[in-house]
Amino acid sequence: MRVKRCGRCVGWLVLGFLLFVTAATAAPGAPSPGPATGAPFATHAPFLTPVATDVSVPAIGRTWPVGIRPAVLRGWEPPATVYGRGHRGVDLAAPAGTPVRAVAAGRVSFAGRVAGKGVVSVELTGTDLRTTYEPVTASVAKGDEVEAGEVVGTVNATGSHCTMTCVHWGMRRGETYLDPLSLLPPWLLHRGPSRLLPVLGVPLPT
Repeated sequence: MRVKRCGRCVGWLVLGFLLFVTAATAAPGAPSPGPATGAPFATHAPFLTPVATDVSVPAIGRTWPVGIRPAVLRGWEPPATVYGRGHRGVDLAAPAGTPVRAVAAGRVSFAGRVAGKGVVSVELTGTDLRTTYEPVTASVAKGDEVEAGEVVGTVNATGSHCTMTCVHWGMRRGETYLDPLSLLPPWLLHRGPSRLLPVLGVPLPT
């Protein structure tokens, strides 16, 4: 009887060790499963770290298109060929109605609908680059001059290819798509949350 009990103890110890090893070697950052279905929660999906990839693009951006530092839902995935699969821009999380801003100064080259989606395109001053924002309801018209940070429209509730409401931000040089994040300087790409620092010589309020 004691031999059987010892055998069971050893079996449980081996099983516990295997479970521990499996948990320790699981891929870090994997989304938590949702209840019942085992599907990941959309809000738990890891956001991408914004990284500029094209050194040929001048970092003239002065603001993100939406928000202060929006979550990047899907990054730049250059296609292997002109008509190949890929992601010709970046998707930025933004609730419907969020103001969409020009990242840099330029002239509106298009403001209207394409394939049922609202699109705004801006030719950037002093460059051969053109940025696009969709799906948006335009608040500007073709030919308008805009400054960096000026609102060009608002995010539409429908029309995006994201699982949540977002704005697709693209950039082209001629007919070639480029990574729009390359327009942003490092201080915008990697800026963390603001922190209040103490001011020397000023007494604290009582």
